[in-house]
Amino acid sequence: MGNKLTRRESREAAFLTAFAATFEPEMPSLPADADQPETDVFARQLLGAMQDHSEEIDQLITAHLKGWTLSRVPRVSLVALRLALAEMLYGEEQKTGVAINEAVELVKKYGADNDHQFVNGLLGAVAREREESAQAPC
Repeated sequence: MGNKLTRRESREAAFLTAFAATFEPEMPSLPADADQPETDVFARQLLGAMQDHSEEIDQLITAHLKGWTLSRVPRVSLVALRLALAEMLYGEEQKTGVAINEAVELVKKYGADNDHQFVNGLLGAVAREREESAQAPC
C-alpha cells in the first residue's frame, strides 16, 4: 500500500484533477496509480463538494467579481477558488485560513504572476463576510 498523501498533496491532486476536467468537463476523477491504489479520500471529498455545490460556489464567486464575469477569470484561479470555497463552505473541517493559504499557494505554483493576489482577496472577502454574518445577532 502506498504512503498516505498529506493534505497539501491531496488538495493539489484535487486541483489538478478539477483543472483537467475544465478541458473535458465530465465528472472529475482521481487517477489511481501504482503508489496510491486507494485514491485519496480527502481529495475525493473536495472534488465531490465542488461538484455538488458548483452552482452556489460560482454564484458566490460572481457576486465578488467587480466589473468582471466568471469567463474572464483565469482558469487556474477559477479552479483554485472553486476548490477553496468547497473546502471552506462544505468541507468537514472548514479551516478557512488553511483553505485560503493552500489556494494561494496553488495559484502561485500554477497561475500567472499576480493571480494569487486576486484569489487571496476574493477568498478573504468571502471569509470576512461569513465571519461577520456568523457573529451578527439573530
